[in-house]
Amino acid sequence: MNRYKNIKVKKDSEGVRYYRNIIFPEIPLSSDDIYAITTAGDRYDTLALQFYNNASLWWIIAGANNFKKDSLVVKPGIQIRIPADPSNVINIYNKLNNER
Repeated sequence: MNRYKNIKVKKDSEGVRYYRNIIFPEIPLSSDDIYAITTAGDRYDTLALQFYNNASLWWIIAGANNFKKDSLVVKPGIQIRIPADPSNVINIYNKLNNER
């Protein structure tokens, strides 16, 4: 999933193009969510590939766990939440960003 696909491109007064700011959704808790203890070498993108078969959905797992925005690497030995329904999160994301 290319999360920038439907984000509107704007131009400033000098004609410089830029993307509109993206709004990331609050990811709702679900009783179906998966909880995992991280190990050395875990990364949000590899976890997304493992659980969703799509590494580009890393931002869903990262967003559910309030990650530090400087790295995809996950600290080993912590419990993280893997949202069970990424399609619901994508729908919320699209609604937030396409309707403004």
